[in-house]
Amino acid sequence: MRDEVFRAYDVRGVYGRDIVEEDARTIGLAFASYLGGEGKRIAVGWDVRRSSSSLASALIDGIVSTGANVISLGLMPTPTVYFAIVHWNLDGGVIVTASHNPPEWNGFKFCREKALLCGWGTGLEEVKRIIDSKAFRLSPSKGTVEDARERILAEYENYLLTSFKGKIGSLKVLIDPGNGSCSMLGRKILQKSSLTVDSINDYPDGDFPSRSPEPTEESLSVLRKKIRDGGYDFGVGYDGDGDRALFVDDEGNVTRGDVVLALFVKHFLRDKPGEKIVYEVSCSKLVEEVSRANSVIPVMSRVGHTFMLSRMISEKAFFGGEISSHLYFGEMYGLDDAIFATLKVAQLLSSTGRKLSKLVAELPKYEFLKKDYAVPDEVKFKVVNDLTLVFEKEGCRTITIDGVRVELEEGWFILRASNTLPQVKLIAEARSKQALEEIVAYAEKRFKEALAKYG
Repeated sequence: MRDEVFRAYDVRGVYGRDIVEEDARTIGLAFASYLGGEGKRIAVGWDVRRSSSSLASALIDGIVSTGANVISLGLMPTPTVYFAIVHWNLDGGVIVTASHNPPEWNGFKFCREKALLCGWGTGLEEVKRIIDSKAFRLSPSKGTVEDARERILAEYENYLLTSFKGKIGSLKVLIDPGNGSCSMLGRKILQKSSLTVDSINDYPDGDFPSRSPEPTEESLSVLRKKIRDGGYDFGVGYDGDGDRALFVDDEGNVTRGDVVLALFVKHFLRDKPGEKIVYEVSCSKLVEEVSRANSVIPVMSRVGHTFMLSRMISEKAFFGGEISSHLYFGEMYGLDDAIFATLKVAQLLSSTGRKLSKLVAELPKYEFLKKDYAVPDEVKFKVVNDLTLVFEKEGCRTITIDGVRVELEEGWFILRASNTLPQVKLIAEARSKQALEEIVAYAEKRFKEALAKYG
């Protein structure tokens, strides 16, 4: 098995080249051994990719070989697997998915108890050690496999609908599941909540024929036009495995995850002083500003489900959010869930009686820029480490919990290595366009200087 498939949050690579069924079986053996093997209860679900079902079968074979029991959930959004792990108090779970990566990719997300993601530094390195040393906990009697797909769907749906009963008015919504794991399921649940729901790209297809499995301003262009022309209250695009919801307002404008988080804080926590929210290091300053204005305590985290959920649980936080539109809910065991997020935005509009575009317009204004630079995996972290030293030597105020965030008089920027792609990401923000241009020029100059050392 190639070392490169072990990443910060999961195992991920190109199917047939980096990951094959025998790897999946070995991974099942190792992960179940890591959890303790015999008698443990482990959920397994998978996404719509063409390779997911066969990889899941091999994975399950490896798990039961340790004597652990599998709760098989079938083709399922990632958050529903998380929900099953917490709701049924399971020992862990695995989702066969490559999330928002292109169709030829696949991989495995691993969860411990409470759906805490097993990433590098939180258990995945131990799984790899078990593989490398072949220290598997083999059992003379295989574990069982229980088909629990219909049961979890019923309990998940009931949990969501009960959570929002009487809180949502008659809104018109357009959703784009992008042929991913939320296809059909999302529309079904939202309609039962009293929303009028139309959908596009709403059938599962692992080739993702309609758009990229990553929802972006560009990939949601059809959704945005339909919202502008069709008189919808809002729209939402889901990613490939259903743990991200990118919202589009009534005028067809994309609303970033950190902006939605700020709206949740302003309108749901205004009378709850002392509540905590968790936001990651690349979120807008407006999250902190709106939180302080409402006597809410903002807690900064590293990027990613692994770190966000851990802080959500430890801080007993009410909301959490990432700029990438992962939104976390204390009401939902602290989990990030795209369908729950959609219902929460519907509740927001129902309770305020306002348009989403108007609510966003009332928030503090910042100029914002996001750019990605292609940098090889073996170099990207070295470049960011070098930059940290450069900025500290220049006397900048830095935050280094994930990449290097530099706080300046007129704004801030962050340079951080992607944990899933061979990229370094730049995000910058300022009060004015001129200040933003100056900040970006400074950040890019230092970045290019650091990158040049590696050819």
